[in-house]
Formats: sequence, structure tokens, C-alpha cells
Amino acid sequence: MRVLLINPNISDSVSDLIAAEARRSASPGTEIEVLTAPLGVAYIETRFEAMLGAYAAAQLAAEHCARADAIVVAAFGDPGLAALREVMPVPVTGMTQAALASAHLLGHRISIIAISQRIQAWYREVVESYGFGSRLASIRALDRPLSSIGGVQEEHAQALKALAERAVAEDGAEVIILAGAPLAGLARSLQGQLPVPVVDGVSSAVRHAETLAALKPGRARRGSFAMPPAKPHRGLPDAIARLLDSPR
Repeated sequence: MRVLLINPNISDSVSDLIAAEARRSASPGTEIEVLTAPLGVAYIETRFEAMLGAYAAAQLAAEHCARADAIVVAAFGDPGLAALREVMPVPVTGMTQAALASAHLLGHRISIIAISQRIQAWYREVVESYGFGSRLASIRALDRPLSSIGGVQEEHAQALKALAERAVAEDGAEVIILAGAPLAGLARSLQGQLPVPVVDGVSSAVRHAETLAALKPGRARRGSFAMPPAKPHRGLPDAIARLLDSPR
């Protein structure tokens, strides 16, 4: 099985973190490939940046989906996830949805630990769109400059742990989600150091992708996730144009 992970930002250091955690989490025999966005921003924390990331993810997915059994949108907030499900020939998972799905099997009240204050409103919207708004105890985030997006874990590990401890003590969190690809793998480091389960988005998304690929559920031919209707288009990258022109 081959799982393709798409990093919708341009940071190779983040892609390295994604790849390392994905390979630690994947089943034996699963091949992991990680691609980095050719355009966009260093890390995504706003709706507009997420839109840019979604376009980059669509371009990479269209170019490389033929050699994948499943695809992961490897950014919290899942830029472009629902749209990709309309057109991809294989299952597509995202870090946020997969992490929430894992977390709700472990406890009722869920808190998210994030790397940026600005990111919180958008994350809350995404959580609510997935139907988990009533389960969200809190979103707590770092409130300090990030000198290196790939070094967030090393520079701010203790502060992130403290935020998680406050979420448990003050917000009633029963499960912690460490949000964002820059935190990929941190849950392993914190294992046993917090009094509640800790969920990683990359590992959750990879395992969910493997499960969906193995189940072979088929593609939607009716409903809102069916292929978009054929229509004229102009100026699209070749891979996206071919995808839209493929037989229904």
C-alpha cells in the first residue's frame, strides 16, 4: 500500500517531521511518500492561507494520485479536503478530521493545542463543521513569535506541555490533540507525561487512510461528493484539467 501525504505549505522542515511520524505510525509494508507545496506560505494559520494551501494540495494530488492508494492532507485545518474527495480516485483523509475521530473514541471533552493565537478562530470553525463543536473543551495556543517553524517542538516543548496541562486542569479536557504538522511526533514525546490521552494528527490521518484503502469502499457516484459535472474550463494546470475531463 502507498499513502501519499501532501504538505500544503512550502516548509521542507515540516515535511521532514511529517515523513518521520508517518513512517513511525504506518503499518509494516505501507510505503509513505511526502510532497511539499510548490507555492504558498511557510505555515498556514488563516483562512486565506488555507485557500492557497488547498490549491497547492489539489495540484499535487492531481499530479500524483495515480500512484497512491490513499492521500493525506497533512495540515491541520484540512485545506481542500472535502473538495479533493469529490475528484480523487482514492480515499482522502485530513489531520483534523482524523484526529477528532480518534479523540472522540478516547474521551468526551477534547482540547486542541496549537502553535498560534491567530489560528484559533479558523480551527474552531473547522471543528464545528465536522460536528464536534459540542465536544470541544478549548483551543489553547502559543502566544510568542516562532523563529523556525520546523523547530517549534524543540523550542517550545515545555510551553506546549504546559498548555495541555492547563487544558486538562482548567477546561476539563479528557483528550488532547496536538494541532499542526509542525507538532508531528510530539505526542510520542509526551506519552505518559499528561494525565489524559494525547492524539497526533499525522499518525491518526495515516492510520485512517490505511483503513479506508483496505476497506475499498468505492467512489461516490451520487450526492455532493460525486465528480463535478463536466463543463468548459480554461487556464488550469494540465493535471487538474485531465482530472476534470476524466470519465464520470
